Amino acid sequence: MVTGTHEDVTAGPRRGWIAALVTATVGVAVGWFGPIQILLPAQSALIAVDGGKEGLLALVTGAGAAASMIANPLWGVLSDRLRARTGSRAPVLLIGLGVGVAGLLVLAAAASPPVMVLGWVLTQVGLNGPFAVLAALIADRVPEQRRGLVGSLFGIAQLTGTIVGTALAVALGEGALGYIAIAVAVPLLVVPILITRPGVPDAAAEPLATGAAAAPPRRGLRVDRTFVAAFGLRFLLNLVSALGLLYLYYFLSDRAQIDDPGTWILVLTACYVVVAGIAAGVGGALSDRLRRRRGVAAGAAIVLAVGAVLMAFAVDVPLIVTAVLVLGVGYGLFLAVDVAIVTDALPDPRTRATLLGVANIASTLPQVLAPVIAAPVVTSLGGYPALYAATAVVAMLALFVLPFLGRIR
Repeated sequence: MVTGTHEDVTAGPRRGWIAALVTATVGVAVGWFGPIQILLPAQSALIAVDGGKEGLLALVTGAGAAASMIANPLWGVLSDRLRARTGSRAPVLLIGLGVGVAGLLVLAAAASPPVMVLGWVLTQVGLNGPFAVLAALIADRVPEQRRGLVGSLFGIAQLTGTIVGTALAVALGEGALGYIAIAVAVPLLVVPILITRPGVPDAAAEPLATGAAAAPPRRGLRVDRTFVAAFGLRFLLNLVSALGLLYLYYFLSDRAQIDDPGTWILVLTACYVVVAGIAAGVGGALSDRLRRRRGVAAGAAIVLAVGAVLMAFAVDVPLIVTAVLVLGVGYGLFLAVDVAIVTDALPDPRTRATLLGVANIASTLPQVLAPVIAAPVVTSLGGYPALYAATAVVAMLALFVLPFLGRIR
């Protein structure tokens, strides 16, 4: 949608468009985290043979994450090419949304491990379409000086989707009805972004509107040290999150001996979302004001490490709640600057969605690796204390990436 206007874009898009972007992000997160937090673990426990629920959950989530890791860059390439030719990313959003909803409905009917794997792979592949578009829209429409705030809202929306999806799953019995409700909620939340006008031209509208620059993105992708470092930071801190959350359902039932882990997951998720949302909002606005992203990212890594250590020693509810609150603050600080760092690191406006798709591998690859790391640690190599101690080490490794962020302060 090239306008050719000379509007002042430094103020950024309209609030209504930002609200629609946030709502759509909530929708995608509902489709992902309702299943991950509640429905997939509960379904695995019912379907698994000989009590192998951990292995089945690892298989399902690992397969979905592997598919997601491939799908997101491909959606990004398609989105960039369609934008260059038609000025719109909407087809990718709609097609992906349809595939994701189909996957949720397959999961609702799944009664065997292969069908569970198929359903979750479809869900992950499909929902990566709208997610790739939404992330690219931030780079397209939001000026750099506002990306901390808008990026933090993007992160808060993912957290909100986590609790909404979890609440739907718990309220509807942790079974097929939960999947069906999520399959209805996701498109209702995502579609409004298609009919809401941003009020500003595409940030790359002028280059795309003139001569040879109107051609599709170049075949070769240009990356630099800053982008690689941003990728590494995202990978490490998302691995912390994946390791911390993958077996939380079983941690509560098996180690903490809680009788109703589903309800407690909802309670802990609500606590996590509240503190993470506050931390993300404050951290994002502060990073915009100070134009400093690295300090907030360093704080996130340290706080996440502290929360993981607390989880390693947690055996009762008060300490578990404390650890989850600390983890929430750390992850919120990470979300405050994550999108801003990654979008600021993009070297070419014509390949934004493609490189954001590559950057999103740093979010999905940890979901592939987490089961590979966590399953043997929990079952054979020290149990949950060892798992969370390793998680703390991963968080601290992120500090060594920060000096390589180059032009990002």
